[in-house]
Amino acid sequence: MAIVKKLSPIAIGFLLLLLIWQFAIFIGGHQAALFPPPVKVGEALITIISDGSLFGHIQISLFRFFSGYVVAVIVAILLGLVLGRLALVWKVVDPIVQVLRPVSPIAWSPFIVLWFGIGNMPAIVIIFIAAFFPVLLSTVSAVKKVDRTYLRIASNFEMSPFETLRKIVLPASFPMIANGLHMALGSAWIFLVAGEMVGAQSGLGFLIIDARNSLSLDLVMACIVVIGVLGLALDKGIHYFESWVNRIWGGAK
Repeated sequence: MAIVKKLSPIAIGFLLLLLIWQFAIFIGGHQAALFPPPVKVGEALITIISDGSLFGHIQISLFRFFSGYVVAVIVAILLGLVLGRLALVWKVVDPIVQVLRPVSPIAWSPFIVLWFGIGNMPAIVIIFIAAFFPVLLSTVSAVKKVDRTYLRIASNFEMSPFETLRKIVLPASFPMIANGLHMALGSAWIFLVAGEMVGAQSGLGFLIIDARNSLSLDLVMACIVVIGVLGLALDKGIHYFESWVNRIWGGAK
């Protein structure tokens, strides 16, 4: 029953979206070839599911996403934990981060394709860049806001710097870091699709470009629906991971 209650709002939301979609077509009088209705998109979706091509592209996209996202999260959290404790060093590094952060990962794509070629790596690098800065900044900010009482207790127990980071700073910082994980996930998922449009011959982004080139807009819309549903599933997955980590550290207390 609990699962049904959680899924009900999602189902209602999807139903509302379908109604708005169909209503927009009805009011605008758009041709099916230019703005495919839900039924046509459903047929296109069934086609690519039946021939097995969709799941192959999904697997490749998810591999690229997790490769870039997980590495970015690990590197950003480790750096953030250290830089958050070194105020003078962060004052030097922060301007560099603030200059690089607003630059779209896609802007780096000409260099990325030249350096890494065409294949998995360009998309993975773009995802890494998209996820790295939100996690780094949220981690540094979280570390700075750790209650000094905890740090004094760690000092009184003569904990090493590594133990202090692992047992005190990281658990206390995690709620704010989790916000960065959510932001990074959305950003990385968006740029995954964009990255696959630039330097890949497979994946969901490539599938959209391939369908566009053949003027199969129903297939383009089907891919967009799949991307949205997978993004929702990934966001829910991060939410459950956050709850799981909080339960572990909550129990440790």
